[in-house]
Parts: sequence; C-alpha cells; structure tokens
Amino acid sequence: MPHCRRGTEEPPETNVAISDIAEGDLMKKRTLAGLVAGVAVAVMLAPSASATVSHALTSTPAQSAAAAVECAPAWSASAVYTGGDTVSYDGQNWSAQWWTQGETPGTTGQWGVWRNAVPCGSGSPEEPDPDEPDPDVPADGTPIEKAGTLQVCGTMLCGENGQPVQLRGMSTHGLQWYSQCITDSSLDALAYDWSADVIRLSTYVQEGGYETNPAYYTNLVHTLIEKAYARGMYVIADWHMLTPGDPWYNVDRAKTFFTEIAQQHGDKGTVLYEIANEPNGEDVSWSDIRSYAHEIIPVIRAQDPDGVVLVGTPGWSSLGISQGGGPGEIIANPVDASNVMYTFHFYAASHDQLYVDALDTASDSLPIFVTEFGAEEASGDGALNFTRANQYLDLMEQKNISWVKWNFSDDARSGAAFEPGTCAAGGPWNGASLKATGAWARDNIRAGELPATG
Repeated sequence: MPHCRRGTEEPPETNVAISDIAEGDLMKKRTLAGLVAGVAVAVMLAPSASATVSHALTSTPAQSAAAAVECAPAWSASAVYTGGDTVSYDGQNWSAQWWTQGETPGTTGQWGVWRNAVPCGSGSPEEPDPDEPDPDVPADGTPIEKAGTLQVCGTMLCGENGQPVQLRGMSTHGLQWYSQCITDSSLDALAYDWSADVIRLSTYVQEGGYETNPAYYTNLVHTLIEKAYARGMYVIADWHMLTPGDPWYNVDRAKTFFTEIAQQHGDKGTVLYEIANEPNGEDVSWSDIRSYAHEIIPVIRAQDPDGVVLVGTPGWSSLGISQGGGPGEIIANPVDASNVMYTFHFYAASHDQLYVDALDTASDSLPIFVTEFGAEEASGDGALNFTRANQYLDLMEQKNISWVKWNFSDDARSGAAFEPGTCAAGGPWNGASLKATGAWARDNIRAGELPATG
C-alpha cells in the first residue's frame, strides 16, 4: 500500500445530518427501494428543500418570473464555497448546502450541494428536451443495469443472476487530501469515458481523516455514493485503516461508520464494504483480522443483509506474503459469513512472482477482490513495471478477479492518474492530462466488457 502523507487541515463543518431510513424489501427490488429511500433521506437531510419542492410544484410560471431577483456573483470553478453561499449561473441564483469546489450548479441533482434555484436577472435557463437521450449514458446500459445486485458465488463475484463478473475501476486517493479530484466532471469521465464499473472511496481513518470529523467524512461518502449511483457505478466504501495496523484499534469508529453507510445505502445493492484496508504489523495475525470481521459484519448485516463485504488480509493485504506468511491460513480458516471476499494489494515494481503465485493459489479457493494495485513501487511512487503489472492483469482476467487501480488523483507520485494541477483546473480527465499509469489504467478499464447479468 502506498504510504502517502501530505500536510492536512481540519475539514470544514457541515450542516448535513445523518438520518435513518427504512430497510428495503426483496433482493430484486433493492434498486427501486434504494431510489425511494434516497429521496426520503434527502428530504430528512435538508428540511428546507421540502419547502422549495412544495413551492415549485404549486407556483405558476408567472409567479416564478415575478420572483426573479438580482443575480449574485457569478459561480467560479476554482472558488471554494461553503454552506449558505449564493452564486449565479445560467440565469439563476443557487445556494450551496455545504463545502464545495468545482461542482457546477444545476448538475448536482435535486439533493446535491447546489439547491434552491431562483431565476435572476432577465433570463432563465433553457429547459432540456425530456425526450432527448443522454449522450453520455452507454447505449447498452450502465454497469448497475447490466449486473444488478452483486453476490458471491463460490470463488467468484457474480451478478444478480449468478453469472460471474469482473469489475474494473479506480480508487480515489485519501478523501482528506484529494476530494477536489472527485467532481461531477471527473465522475462523468470515469463512468462514461473510462467506462469504469466501480469506484473505491478511500476514507482514511487517521492521517487527518475520519477521526478528525466523523460527520463530515461520512456525509462526504454519502454524497459520493449517490453521485456514483446516479452514473451507474458500484462503490467500495473503503475503511482505510493503515497506521496503526491493528483493525481493532478503530473498531468502535468502524461500527459507527458502517452502520451509517449501510443504513443509508444498503437498499441500493450497489455498495461493497471494505472493512479493513491494510491490516499490518507482526502482532496482527489472521486470527485477529478474522475476529474483527466477525465483529463488524453483523453490524453491516443489520442494515444490509446481503451486501458484499471485503475483508483485508495480513501484511498490508498481501495474503500474508509481506509478513513472511501466505494464504494457507486464510484458506484453512476463512471468515464464517456469506457474501464475503478477501482483498489483495500489489505494486508491480516491488511485488514479484512470489506475490503473483500467492494470488493464483488463493483465488483457487477464496473469492478475491484486488482493491488496490499499481505498476509502481509499494510507496506509490518510483519506477513503473508494466511488464509485471500486465502479468497480474492477465491472471485477474483469466480468473475473473475484480480490481480497482490506485489512484484517481493528481498527486505528484508516479502512481497517480493525472498530472499535477489537473484537478484544480477541472480537467481534462484524459489525453495530455494523464500520466503514463493513468493512460494505462484507462486503456485497461475500457478493455473490459461487463456482461448483462441482472
């Protein structure tokens, strides 16, 4: 795992509260239930929004025109806005609900960061043609539409009808450092240009992350899950524990986080729960990790009875290899729960044939999901070994092992997808903005073909 650190600052407070939602019904109704629950939660998250919707439904066009007011300062993609700030864009004033940067008013959805649109000045935005197809949405359907609710069948990840699938996608960098890289335009690019099936939301616990402001980071993950869902992508909610390496150190925080994530999004059937990013340390055994999993999984199951849970493995999720062990003890004593997979991380310039062989052996007996990897060194930087990385990719394709590449940011290290400054500039998210590893990742994601299994 790249041990990436940067200077951090305290995240701003958010006014968004977290509320409970009702559980869904049958497995095949989860997508519809998720949409209904999402609207219900959004109303609870923003009480003022219900009044706005009510007014919008009862006002006439003449009343709306009469309500036009002076335009606020124009929205800027590079400016930072916080809750209560008002900007003008496309003939309307918009109010920010929480901290935001680079998210265009009118594109964040009814319950997104920009709300309460009021006509201003003399103009109003042109209404889109409801019969015009969205040019970005794939003609053959989104990943969620193709595969439906995911499940584990034997040693494979499968779609709703039991057919094996291989998801391909990207992991964010730490959200406390690079949330500015996860915008509406970058998510559009990831979903529709890169053709990603899944995005991993890397929620660091320490290093200036979740522990500094649990409500802020939980709400950020809520928002990004909704954005990914709207674009038809699956999400890995990554509990990015790293230092300290004992998952039990953060067990109470993990219970709170996963309760809130599963409670709000479990009915979607599109969220995978990665409960321990990289357990590590000579004193952290597979027995410790397994008992931790038995503590956390029931918390998730109380809200999402059949969501896929991803369990970290010893030695920075190396199946034990980086600590002198191997996958044998996991194979002999797996987690006692259904719909569980085991994670493996590799960095091709550091992890040689021994690691390739471990992945090959483990995947014969265990369902494996590679939730982090790169062609670079284990530091997340340094030389790129695409020859070895392609060897891993070939094995994963052969055995239907799903993967997400580290990382979708403009970090200066060689493992980041974009050149420094790309995120601040709002893209572009392909072409000359891509580093060598970004272009390689995009090409390999686009080469995948998710079958329709839903």
